[in-house]
Amino acid sequence: MTKYELNLSMEELEKRTNKDYLMTKKMLDVDAPEYLELAEGDKEALKHLVKAADILEKINMQIDCHDNLGFKKYLEEEIANGNKQAELTKILFDAQKGINAIDSLSQKINLAKGITELPGKGVYPADLSKEEFHQILTQMLKEGKADKVKKILTQRSVVERDGDELAGIDYIDKFKDDFAQMADELDKAAETSTNDDFNEYLKLQAKALCTADPMLDAYADKKWATLQDTPLEFTITRENYEDEMTGTIVENEELKKLLDENNISPIPKDFLGGRVGIINKKGTHDLLAIKEYLPKLADNMPYQDEYTQNISTEGDVKQTMVDVDLVAVKGDVGAYRGGITLAENLPNDDKLSLTIGGGRRNVYHRQIRFVSDYKKLQERLDAILDKDQHKYYNNEADHWFTIGHENAHSLGPREGSEKLGKYRNIIEENKADMGALAFVDLLTELGMYTDEQRKQIIVTTITDNFLKSKPTMSQAHRVRTVMQNKYFAERGAYDIIDGKIHVNIDKVVPIAKEMLVEIVRIQIDGDFNKAEKYVLDNFVWTDNMELIGQKLQKINKTLNGRTESKLADFLLAS
Repeated sequence: MTKYELNLSMEELEKRTNKDYLMTKKMLDVDAPEYLELAEGDKEALKHLVKAADILEKINMQIDCHDNLGFKKYLEEEIANGNKQAELTKILFDAQKGINAIDSLSQKINLAKGITELPGKGVYPADLSKEEFHQILTQMLKEGKADKVKKILTQRSVVERDGDELAGIDYIDKFKDDFAQMADELDKAAETSTNDDFNEYLKLQAKALCTADPMLDAYADKKWATLQDTPLEFTITRENYEDEMTGTIVENEELKKLLDENNISPIPKDFLGGRVGIINKKGTHDLLAIKEYLPKLADNMPYQDEYTQNISTEGDVKQTMVDVDLVAVKGDVGAYRGGITLAENLPNDDKLSLTIGGGRRNVYHRQIRFVSDYKKLQERLDAILDKDQHKYYNNEADHWFTIGHENAHSLGPREGSEKLGKYRNIIEENKADMGALAFVDLLTELGMYTDEQRKQIIVTTITDNFLKSKPTMSQAHRVRTVMQNKYFAERGAYDIIDGKIHVNIDKVVPIAKEMLVEIVRIQIDGDFNKAEKYVLDNFVWTDNMELIGQKLQKINKTLNGRTESKLADFLLAS
């Protein structure tokens, strides 16, 4: 067994695992009525779905970091031998789902000495530099090995050395035994689940886990995106925010030209998560209120005549939405690294299912969005928000904004974003935020929101945009909030008066529309240099952001977070 040296001292570990510094998001418990009210067949299916997600977490740990599984085993051995430092380290390891992460102050956390986060994570050789990566690909293309390069640059391959070259191995082939076990669990779930549509999806997904064929995933994704009235939720999330190696290709003009000549798009690697839950019918019913307005939103997107988008302005909008009580979030979707996702809109634009007529599906995470401490929330508002505007702050408005954000992912250009390289995700997340804000007035006019709700969404969103500290460039979801804060401040969307935020409510939506126009133009043009300039011009941490950030740090000491999944643990043991 490989020996590791623990990186964090006992003092640091005791601090970070203290309840004041470690937030806990609680998933469903064994006595949850949502679970107890399920049909017996769905309860049995849920057990197999949790086991499938647990296997997926093991796979994702390997593509996240080459040392994750070895370090996990080392910690378990040390804990068995009574090592308290290993025991506390394991709490953080389980929370962030790996050795390396980032905390809520954007500080890097490395749990093992000498094991740092790599641009290529665990999907590229640990000793591969950006320069060597570009050089090898360039040489292979010049030697006519475009087919091999294409396998290296798909979103679903692990890259390994092959002599002086590189080789891409499909995830399914690389982790064949684990995926086969997952497929078996999904097939078993399909035998007892009470919903035929859900069972059809599970069977399609199980088949896709047994053969390295992207089209099989596309068929499963296409079916998954149609699911609306099912008792259970199971998702394999595949998103590529973590890969910082592939996106560097667009910075190399010679290599980029060779790829264009061979019709190869360098798509960042997918990282895998497993979501298991129970559909909340009332929450889902409320979500669907926006669906009738989506064609109107699509018709009001900037430059909408210049691209094809997922939401049709006529006929079926191909967008389903569900609110989910979570049983388990595993792998990438469950990793608490500075934060954890409130909702997801999948499949992403790079997925094959969208090219064969598939739609998208929004899944919202109830347990993640619940406020656990209203007293702390009030302390926060007292410290940073103009008292006269407290009446407009509503935590539920954050959920309404998230609904707008996730649906805005389905609006705008579907192609060409890979040309933006490492800025593609920042630009896309910014677009989704601005789409959510830009259409608030229109949705109010159409009757979706009352005027009071309109004000609540605007004030809550601007207030929540302020962070505790400046993020790193790798945190796409946080970089875009800093960009927006600077953009809004310069145009008068808010003022800082006596150290507190005052939102100029009627200015926010017009300014959001301006930014949305600029963002969509960048996506259409697909110009890396323009994207880089736009991000760097706006990603500026100002004195006012620091002022509010320092206040937030005093009120909220949280550095890390984790999920607690008692029902999932019970089902795994049964």
